[in-house]
Amino acid sequence: MLGPITVWSGGRPIPVGGPRQRCVLGALLVHLGREVTVDQLIGYLWSDDPPRTARSVIQVQISHLRRILPDSIATTSGGYALDVAPDTVDLHRFRGLRDAAAKAEPQERADLLDRALSCWRGVPFSGVGSEYLDYSVVAPLREERWSAVVGWATCSLELGRHAEVASRLTPLVSEEPFRERLHHLLITALWRDNERARALAVYEEFRSRLADELGVDPGPELTALHARILQEDADREEPAAGAPTESGFRYLVRNDLPRDLPDFTGRQGPLRQLEEMAVTGDGRAKVCVITGAGGEGKTTTAVRFGYEAAKRYTDGQLFLDLYGYTSNKEPLDPSSALGALLRAVGVEPEAVPESLDERSALWRATLMGRKALLILDNAASYAQVSPLLLSSPGALTLITTRNELSGLSGARFLSLGMFDEESSLELFGRILGEERVRREPEQAREIVRICGGLPLALRVIAGRMLSRPKWSFLHVARRLGEQNRKFRELQVEGQSVEAAIDLSYQSLNPGQRHAFLTLGLMIGSTIDLAGASALLDMTVEDADDILQELVGMCLLDEPQGDVYRMHDLIREFALDRATSEFDGATADRSRARLAEYYLVTAQHAASLLGPRVRDAAEDERPGYRTDLGGREDAEGWFSLHQENLADTIEYFASKDNEDRAWKMAEAVWRFYALHGEMGLLVSSHERALQINSKQGNQRGRAVTLIGLGIAHYISGRFEEAMAYLTEAHGLLESVGDRRGIIRALGNLGMVYERMGRFADSAAAIQGVLDYASELGNDRIEALQWGNLAVLRQTLGDHREAIRCAEQAILKSVEEDQAETRVVAKRVIGEARTGLGELELAFRDLNEALELSLRLRLVAHQIFVRNSLGRAYRAAECWDEAIASHTEALALAEKSGDHSGDAEILHDLGVTYAVAGRPEEAAVELERSRAVAVDRNETHTIACAALALGGLPAPAVAPDRAHTLLREAEEIFTQLGLPEAEQAREALAALSETLS
Repeated sequence: MLGPITVWSGGRPIPVGGPRQRCVLGALLVHLGREVTVDQLIGYLWSDDPPRTARSVIQVQISHLRRILPDSIATTSGGYALDVAPDTVDLHRFRGLRDAAAKAEPQERADLLDRALSCWRGVPFSGVGSEYLDYSVVAPLREERWSAVVGWATCSLELGRHAEVASRLTPLVSEEPFRERLHHLLITALWRDNERARALAVYEEFRSRLADELGVDPGPELTALHARILQEDADREEPAAGAPTESGFRYLVRNDLPRDLPDFTGRQGPLRQLEEMAVTGDGRAKVCVITGAGGEGKTTTAVRFGYEAAKRYTDGQLFLDLYGYTSNKEPLDPSSALGALLRAVGVEPEAVPESLDERSALWRATLMGRKALLILDNAASYAQVSPLLLSSPGALTLITTRNELSGLSGARFLSLGMFDEESSLELFGRILGEERVRREPEQAREIVRICGGLPLALRVIAGRMLSRPKWSFLHVARRLGEQNRKFRELQVEGQSVEAAIDLSYQSLNPGQRHAFLTLGLMIGSTIDLAGASALLDMTVEDADDILQELVGMCLLDEPQGDVYRMHDLIREFALDRATSEFDGATADRSRARLAEYYLVTAQHAASLLGPRVRDAAEDERPGYRTDLGGREDAEGWFSLHQENLADTIEYFASKDNEDRAWKMAEAVWRFYALHGEMGLLVSSHERALQINSKQGNQRGRAVTLIGLGIAHYISGRFEEAMAYLTEAHGLLESVGDRRGIIRALGNLGMVYERMGRFADSAAAIQGVLDYASELGNDRIEALQWGNLAVLRQTLGDHREAIRCAEQAILKSVEEDQAETRVVAKRVIGEARTGLGELELAFRDLNEALELSLRLRLVAHQIFVRNSLGRAYRAAECWDEAIASHTEALALAEKSGDHSGDAEILHDLGVTYAVAGRPEEAAVELERSRAVAVDRNETHTIACAALALGGLPAPAVAPDRAHTLLREAEEIFTQLGLPEAEQAREALAALSETLS
């Protein structure tokens, strides 16, 4: 039937999958036999904010649907088309009956329209769509329904079926409170059925709603109908609310709410949302579902709202525990629940009907017209709560559940989540007293971290501490940290965190239980869909289904599309159970599959970030799907998994698998380096180095030494970097690994350049070029020609720098070698600046900037902007030059990449100097020299000293200038650079001035 998307076979529903899959199926059904493009499907699912994996997700959903509907979904040029018989689809059966009714006589027309409307059961696509889907598909479908309703009611009134029309339209006008034609038909039906008072009441309610919310009056047709009804003489009065009727029934106004917690805290946001929903006057009965894992405080939040909103719900505040997740109790069936509710409001036990449908109808009728709040606590399923929902305008049904209750159309869903640190500490303060928390603030925060902000865990800890005044937060943290003791500590009489989680666990079917326990074995704190597929040893489609089921049961979080995590305590529960229920080999195989997925995907992603020396044929190649289409995808994947990848290295090391450990370290170094994650880069490589040294793997040790050398190079510790890289070079020569030697030499060349050892740098780079040429590796040649160009430009050999850069461009023909072209274009721009060819210089530098921006190469953007500053300085555009240098520094600060700070500060100081602003020049050059000294960048130290020594007094005192110039002369002489002569000339000029 039209409403929530369901597939039936042999009279039984077939599982369709999660919300996304149902949405895709629904779209294909609506456009039956016609193409639905991929772009349309993406719009239906995500409106204007699709994830980068949107097309892959669509492919996954289609693949799964093809298993449910074999041979029915065809791939078209732009998307997909579904081919099934129209009369098997409710929407198209509805349309066929409606179209047939248009040509029939009144009696048959009414019957056909009645059959057409029977195809509907709620709002199409409920719980699976987006804003775009709502207005582009759902809204037009609903209009088709209302048009058919109006047609049926009009025809039925002509046939004299007044009571039937009144009965059918009464609940429907609540769904469409501003649809005037529907109200006109209902009022007419009531009037003709001798229900004059009810007809007038419906009119008055509609008129008041229009006036209050829209500021308008009913239209002339409805106003005229009202006037005709008023002309009648009879005016029967209805009994007052709560007054006894002929049957003796008297409605009881009652408050069944449990005790409100005096130390309630931390849910101000959700309470505001509930209040806003309650006061919104849309003329309908409202339903709100509070979802969350066990122990999140769903019930306490609902009860607190009940007390705060009691004055609004003047006809009572009813509370019923449905026992959906209660130890030693079966969930309350809806018939029993209705019996309890009916008796609670005053219906005599003998007057309560036997059947579920009759009880539900009596419940709705009894509460019709009343403003009541009904809290259904601990709900297990949609079927359990559906017959209990209030339908009276102004009433609110508030449901708490650990399940998503799919199928509950028109409801608002409110997910509580965990307490933040502030709310957690506030709860401790309210229970234990503020002073006790203030005495140990850091230790209290540690308890919050261990509990993960789970309100139940925090309350249990606070309860134990309240009864043990001598316990400190430090003592509690130690107890919680003891092996296998955490859950024993997280229980107090009547409350247990483990028991709360176990109730959710016991509700799982065997497949869900196995998946839940296996997820507890995950490496790292998050897992994506592809990783879960590997861990669970399932297809991506099956993994997607079971992950969505666990999300719906609040045992798994989905912080972003297709990325999942467990709350720390739920993860610990799953891990404990997995350890006891799985044998060691099963657990090891699961983790090994996930670790292999991380390794193969990291290697693939690394290849998209830039050229790699190692032969791609050496990469691991298990059958794990890696939907990474380019550099941006690779960056996103690394960013998402950076902590997990470090944990994977630790996993391989713990298994004495040194070969996998160094390969993973080799795969991740570039991302860590590019993004300034020096801590992860060093810790991961040190762990890989440790296990490779233990196992005597010389090649693995050498590769990890190179990674550590790069980390120390970026951090400015050049002596340490040189030591690591030199050792790596020796090891690689001993094992004959030419590709490894290339990498060691290439990085040594960069270190030598920063240390001012330009001859050694040139020799290292030339060695790389020779090896690369022997191997026929154009990628490495391109990269090293670029490095050689940088070196030649640093030495002021502009023509040679341009030649080397042009060689780099010539060799970097592949699309993924754009980073090399950025470097080459920047060097050419700098060289043309040195040659005075400024127009060409600006062209090359702007091209380099545009390319680095497009590729999001922040490190290169820093250096290009600084080079633009030099070009503006040469053009005597002082303001633009200073702005470019300053922007480079700001970008370095924002990104955390400070490798070029000393050089940029030097250039900024020189620009201030030539612009006639010596005091500002002195400030920046002193900063440059200090940074260079800290990083041991010898050449930059000398450059900054030379520039400082050349500034006039009083910007730099003569004695200070003499010392600086002497320092510059000594360093340049040691390095064998021509700038030594400039320093000597400056010293001579200074001495002559002083004499």
